[in-house]
Amino acid sequence: MNPTIRLAEIAHARSGDKGSHANIGVIAYTPAGFEFLGQYLTEMRMAQYLLPLKPRLVQRFAMPGILAYNFLVLDVLAGGASRSLRTDSQGKVLSTAVLEMPIPVPHNLDAMRPPVGSEQKKNAR
Repeated sequence: MNPTIRLAEIAHARSGDKGSHANIGVIAYTPAGFEFLGQYLTEMRMAQYLLPLKPRLVQRFAMPGILAYNFLVLDVLAGGASRSLRTDSQGKVLSTAVLEMPIPVPHNLDAMRPPVGSEQKKNAR
């Protein structure tokens, strides 16, 4: 079995909602991390990871200026805040869940981690 790390070691994330849809922003700590995410963290991989929530569609949008990818996840919140019986009907915790995604250990992992002493490095552990 290939060794893995948590996505949180090379990125941080934010998420939110609009009705039954969610946005999940995954922000790399470094340009090397952004490049890796561009190749690895595809729409299909995100859809597979979120499969238990039964998303209808996952779209990815690159935001290179901030080293991020925004994922629009359609029909993942079972109707949204006012209609869903889910604990997280607003999608606020989706970013935390995504950061737990196991990813293969990149060959240049050290180039993807946050700079030593940064606040992100403390939060990634």
